[in-house]
Amino acid sequence: MSLSRPQLLEAARQGDGKAIAALLEVCQPDLKRFARRTCSNAEDAEDAVQMALWSLYRKVGALRCAATFATWMFRIVERECYRLFRIKKYHDALDDLNEHDMPMANMVPTDLRMDLIRAMERLSPPYREVLILRDVHELTAPEVAAQLGLSLEAVKSRLHRARAQVREQLLNSGYWMKDGAPEVMEKNGGNHVL
Repeated sequence: MSLSRPQLLEAARQGDGKAIAALLEVCQPDLKRFARRTCSNAEDAEDAVQMALWSLYRKVGALRCAATFATWMFRIVERECYRLFRIKKYHDALDDLNEHDMPMANMVPTDLRMDLIRAMERLSPPYREVLILRDVHELTAPEVAAQLGLSLEAVKSRLHRARAQVREQLLNSGYWMKDGAPEVMEKNGGNHVL
């Protein structure tokens, strides 16, 4: 396809599959150069570029202004590099801990973790996607909105509903029930204990 980048973008926004493929190919070198400068290692740079290209493929039709296209793409790469850096930093910190210093999250009972996974799997895809990006990948609400092409209000609404559905499913699973009544949380030196 011998169209200019703005023409490719407009054709891609209209749903032209060949234009989308060509646009992905045209954008990749610039994104790779940017990612190599932004990410902490080459593997993260590749992952960030793939995330940006995937976002472009999924959301190009929702892009309102061609002038913001490059900024949008570079911002996705930048956010992904930062997210991958945070994950690596977190895992490195966990590796440095000994068993006595393990965080409370790792001491969550297996049955609760399994109930939580099942509850998240039962969510409809729009709710599950927002919940995972916000609570698992720890993106901010504006970052989730930008990544999914939603308004901030839509993200907040979906997140609220997703959390409520998960909470209801966990309560219905009986995990927090003892002898037919909810267990009472007591404070023990500032820590909550069941």
